[in-house]
Amino acid sequence: MPYLLLTMAALFWGGNYVVGHVLVTRADPIIMTQARWAITAILLMTLYFKQVRQHWPTMRASIGILFFLSVCGQVLFPLTLYIGLQYTTSLNAAIYMSVTPVVVLLLNRLVFNDPVSRNNMLGVILSTGGVLYLVVKGELSTPETFSALNRGDLWTMGSALSWAFYCTFLRKKDKSIPGNAFVDVSALLGAILLIPLVFIHVIDLPSLDVAPYFRGDFLTGLAYLVIFPSWLSYVFWNRGIGDIGATRGEIYTHLIPLSGGVFSLVFLNTTLETFHLVSALLIVFGIWLCSKTPQQA
Repeated sequence: MPYLLLTMAALFWGGNYVVGHVLVTRADPIIMTQARWAITAILLMTLYFKQVRQHWPTMRASIGILFFLSVCGQVLFPLTLYIGLQYTTSLNAAIYMSVTPVVVLLLNRLVFNDPVSRNNMLGVILSTGGVLYLVVKGELSTPETFSALNRGDLWTMGSALSWAFYCTFLRKKDKSIPGNAFVDVSALLGAILLIPLVFIHVIDLPSLDVAPYFRGDFLTGLAYLVIFPSWLSYVFWNRGIGDIGATRGEIYTHLIPLSGGVFSLVFLNTTLETFHLVSALLIVFGIWLCSKTPQQA
């Protein structure tokens, strides 16, 4: 079950890259991020208020780690991603996301002294190779793919780093806190933390055209971001990571760019190429290795 939950969470986040890339061409990324978490918080508070109230004493006692996780997962991760997607492609953003398993391995080793197994290392190498192969479209002799980093690349690197910290320190959350209540409070904290940033940002804008935010296509995309990447993905991911650990679970991050490619095939009529299949095999095999019972190195 944890492997299925992690897979579904990654698929929803793969859609976040595609939908987010479309929406930031029409809306301000800071305002969009605030709207995403504010609506998510209202929706989940309506559905799970009793659950939040019941477990509030436990969450209040853990407010420090909840605050830290909200900063990394609800503020920095989506905000830096959406800003970066204004200047770089979703595939470029995906490759930077693919390095998070390596960062998680290092953070877990340095902070929590976790052992690193041969299966972990080989799985990360293979699945990272699959992501790289996907991004370069099977053309391994094209160094231009990785040259000339722009500010979008730097922002999306920050997104990948913040996600690595989120996954690493998720283990510090009290496991007695239900997933929906945790995501609800995290969304609320994220929305509150973004208020001063939005306020300052709007003041600095020469003008703000609100018309695009009320168009049907934008509202549909925002609804997807609220229900799937903001709610279900976090619930599924937190449950899966809690069951098998960040070191083994973070490898599922590689399904994000893979699912983004599949969504491109379905919704954007992209032609299926041989490199898609090769990349998928490498990523799936790498995940299988990391899902096996670890052996001490």
